[in-house]
Amino acid sequence: MAEKKTTPIIIDGKDYVLEDMSDTQRTLISHISDLDRKINSTKFNLDQLSVGKDAFVNALTASLDEDPEPKEVSE
Repeated sequence: MAEKKTTPIIIDGKDYVLEDMSDTQRTLISHISDLDRKINSTKFNLDQLSVGKDAFVNALTASLDEDPEPKEVSE
């Protein structure tokens, strides 16, 4: 006879088995997992955006250093 597969989950340091949880509890775990994935994806995107912004700031700074005399804005 095949052994029943279980999915262990640790919540607040306590061990649980996903298959022993209610449908509501499993749905909540699905939401939490999806939100964790979205948070990690958003952090990854923020890292990319920050590096991109830094590159543009560095490019601007370098271009300003090439032209040491700022031009006055005419009114």
